[in-house]
Amino acid sequence: MIIAAAQFPSVPGDIAGNAARMAGLVTEAAERGAGLVVFAELALTHYDLSAIAADPAGLSVLPDDPRLTPIREACRATGVAAVVNGPGRGTGDDARPTIASFVYGPDGDLLTRYDKRHLFETENAVFAPGSAHGRFTLGGIRFALATCFDNSFPEVPKQAAADGCRVYLSSAFHGDAERVARYGELARAHGLHVLLANGIGVGSPGPAAGLSGCWLPSGEPVAAASAGPDGAGAELALSDVRDAITLMADPAVAAVPVRECGEPLVDVRTAAPGLLADGSAATDGAGLDGASAHLREGVLRRLLAAQEALPEGLRLRFVEGYRPPALQRRYFTRYGAELRAAHPDWDDARVRRAASRFVSPPEIAPHSAGGAVDLTLVTADGGNVDMGTPLDASPEESGGACYTSAPDLTPKARANRRILSAALRGAGLVNYPTEWWHWSYGDRYWALATGAEHALYGPRELAAGAER
Repeated sequence: MIIAAAQFPSVPGDIAGNAARMAGLVTEAAERGAGLVVFAELALTHYDLSAIAADPAGLSVLPDDPRLTPIREACRATGVAAVVNGPGRGTGDDARPTIASFVYGPDGDLLTRYDKRHLFETENAVFAPGSAHGRFTLGGIRFALATCFDNSFPEVPKQAAADGCRVYLSSAFHGDAERVARYGELARAHGLHVLLANGIGVGSPGPAAGLSGCWLPSGEPVAAASAGPDGAGAELALSDVRDAITLMADPAVAAVPVRECGEPLVDVRTAAPGLLADGSAATDGAGLDGASAHLREGVLRRLLAAQEALPEGLRLRFVEGYRPPALQRRYFTRYGAELRAAHPDWDDARVRRAASRFVSPPEIAPHSAGGAVDLTLVTADGGNVDMGTPLDASPEESGGACYTSAPDLTPKARANRRILSAALRGAGLVNYPTEWWHWSYGDRYWALATGAEHALYGPRELAAGAER
């Protein structure tokens, strides 16, 4: 996934106008291959404390405020998520607004809200502090949220890293380049990808420094916008954080408990022939013809709902579902051997992690639980559509284009992946971000991605005779 720090000159008090500018930057970020765009502190209103204090009701918003509709619609139209910071209307006993980050997902719906916990000096007279950590998962990556003065407290990024976050997002209105440079130190100290969306223009604290940017976990800067206070107008600073994806080999996936619900495996060929199931896939000569045509009943039900949500003229083509544990072990061992031969300097842990980009470790494999499906889009009459790579193209074969949010796709392939993703996400499935075609429900990866307390499906052996 590519993430983008958006830097633009917001207009004081003009929520509707600033939201329209943000929507335009969401669209531009999508055109440049980004999957997430982050805006500066109080970008909705500009950092003008006196104006907000004079009209806290008029200059504070809830996530569904009609003035923010252009942003939500831009997210929905492009499949890009956005972190939008502004005065958030209070929801508790304290009538003061908060400095809030609303995270809108690629469907335009609210993923989470974070209220700045550490207020800076004069902010205390206008705003109420938040109390909860800001966390969300998108595209298989765990993100942490912070706002400006939050970053002066070392325990904030330390806790983010301890919580399994890989990318740290800060919305701010810093006034000097020295303060901005500290984000490189923060990244290195905690092993995090770091993004800063900083303000430009003159606000209540004085002129902002601009210099929005991104840093690698090594502390190396990889992108930066121009310096403030005037900057160069609207800009995006982009960084690729694909290496922050939680892979199947991550211990956090294996740590998810399974409470097997006992739901049966059903044959897609007879239960839903409209999905164009190909029961011959993935048998690999193992005498298991038809095994891959099976899915858990709940997964199939959700696929049918996703099919109904597709635009006219498109349908799903089911390719593979259940995979017997023995076959999963064979695939994982074989791919690991290929990687080891290509990279003799890699240790076993690195081989295992790299292999899990494309084949899941057998002990937690979603396919072997009947909870995963490999599929694609086709036209109504079964014709192929451009998805960017063939289904089952490895990272090596595709040059990384198999990643769902790969940056170098054609506009048509990106649009088709967005259509597929919207339908399947809307039906409750989650994607494995290294494979645009792999979606699951009820397995351990699904549980980790959605925050469920436990997985519903564990590994299963298909009943004798059911594979025919």
